[in-house]
Amino acid sequence: MDFNRLDQQLRDSLADLRLSNEERDELRQLGSELTVDQIRFLRNRAFALVRELSREPANIEPALKWLEQVIKTLDACSTPVRTEQASAHFSPGESCRRKIRDLCRQARKSVDICVYTISDDQLSEEILACHQRGVTVRVISDNEKQYDAGSDIQWLRDKGVPLRIDSGPYHMHHKFALFDGRLLLNGSFNWTRSATTSNEENLLVIDHPQLLADYAREFESLWARYADNC
Repeated sequence: MDFNRLDQQLRDSLADLRLSNEERDELRQLGSELTVDQIRFLRNRAFALVRELSREPANIEPALKWLEQVIKTLDACSTPVRTEQASAHFSPGESCRRKIRDLCRQARKSVDICVYTISDDQLSEEILACHQRGVTVRVISDNEKQYDAGSDIQWLRDKGVPLRIDSGPYHMHHKFALFDGRLLLNGSFNWTRSATTSNEENLLVIDHPQLLADYAREFESLWARYADNC
C-alpha cells in the first residue's frame, strides 16, 4: 500500500473524530502487514492531522482521544509478542519419525528436504503424499547412498518427486528439512528404519526466523549446485 492510500485511510477514520471498533480492527490488520517505515509514516501523519483539527477548540478533545487510540493500535502492531515454537525429539523410539510424519501431513505449501539418505518406507510414503496433494516438495540427497539396498531415492524420483543428488567426491551429509518456510527440522536423525528402531539420534524443530533464513539459503545453494543431477 502506498503512502497516499495510507494517508487517505487515516483521514477517512478521523472524519467523524472517533475510531470505531471496526476501524480499529482494520488498522490492526493493516499494521500487521506494513513495514516499519509505513507504520512510522502513519504515526507521523496521525499527529499532523490532529494538529490541523486542533485549530478548532471543539475538536481538541475528541481528536486527541482518536490519536491515542490510533497510536496504541499501531504500537501493538509494531511490537508483536512472539512465542517461539521449539521441540526436541530422540530415538530409538517413534518420537523422531512421528514428528517428521506430522510435519509432512501439516505442510500446506512447501517441504524442502536435505538428507543424507532416505530408506524408511513410512517416511518416503509421507513425502510422496505431500507431493501428490499439491505441496511443493524438493529433495536433496547423497549420490552414493541412493544405491544402498533399501534406498527410496529412485522410487521417489520415479513417482515424480523433484529430487537432486550431489555430484562431489564427498558426502552430502546434511539432515535437515524446512516446512512451509516456517519450521526447521535439524539433527543427527537419518531418515532410515534403523534410526528409529536402534540408533541414538536426535531432532530439533524450531521456528527461529534467522535460522530458517540461513538453512533456506543453504538449501537453495545446494539445489542450484546440483541442477544437473535431477
